[in-house]
Amino acid sequence: MTSSAIAVSGLRKAYGDKVVLDGIDFDVAAGSVFSMLGPNGAGKTTTVNILTTLMAADAGTVLVAGHDVTAATATRAVRAAIGVTGQFAAVDDLLSGRENLQMMADLKRVRSPRLVAQLLERFDLTESADKLAATYSGGMRRKLDLAMTLVGDPRIIFLDEPTTGLDPRSRRTMWGIVRELVADGTTIFLTTQYLDEADQLADRIAVLDQGRLVAHGTPDELKRRMPGTHVRLRFTDPADLDTAARILAGSTRDDQELTLRVPSDGESRSLRALLDVLDEHLLNAREFAVHTPDLDDVFLALTGRPSAEAIAK
Repeated sequence: MTSSAIAVSGLRKAYGDKVVLDGIDFDVAAGSVFSMLGPNGAGKTTTVNILTTLMAADAGTVLVAGHDVTAATATRAVRAAIGVTGQFAAVDDLLSGRENLQMMADLKRVRSPRLVAQLLERFDLTESADKLAATYSGGMRRKLDLAMTLVGDPRIIFLDEPTTGLDPRSRRTMWGIVRELVADGTTIFLTTQYLDEADQLADRIAVLDQGRLVAHGTPDELKRRMPGTHVRLRFTDPADLDTAARILAGSTRDDQELTLRVPSDGESRSLRALLDVLDEHLLNAREFAVHTPDLDDVFLALTGRPSAEAIAK
């Protein structure tokens, strides 16, 4: 097997006059987490549909697990190597958790007598195994959905916004499961609108906007592209804010919040010098924080709009 679990070159897709994917290129290393970010309508789900053989591309080369998804003869081989967890849990509410897993095992002709019990235990679903899936919480349904995806031991798993709508605790549980899968050698292709999720999980990130890849790299590489590290000071007295704004060159004030944003490299020497200046002028900041660019800043700079996560905040 090549070092690339997925290799995409010149991928194009259009619906009439509307270009959805405009010649994108990327590689996903085997045994890694690759995250694709982008606003709604950017083309993320279309990309996943093409990579998983659910949709035909108009042009380009797409290799998944070494197989060309554009070749009709390779469809079965690609599907045997992958698992897909979509935006909405694909579980049967009229079946129990155990029955859902057994149904998937039967469909994939997996005859391991212990498989269902092992997956129930791995995803902490043993106690609720014989309850109808309709009674499961959102987090339990997502865990069951992912457990069903693992039937057949896929080498590559596509997770299309897997934690949308989950509470913070359930999201972190899913993160732990993803890390375990990668530690076992599984490749994860993740689309998400939660930028902290990509920051926590992804080895590499690609940002898709209007059908084009506008940036790609590690989370740290993307964040380092963004200027804007600064110190944020909050005062209790407007007069102190006035004085601080006057003596700190390049600062930006917010009179409503009584805050001052001071450009800085964030290093300890610079911070010490800033505090010394405040002390010399008998100024006391009620709050003091260093802000470095995060993926929200990257997303906003590249797409011209805040992420769904930033809007929710």
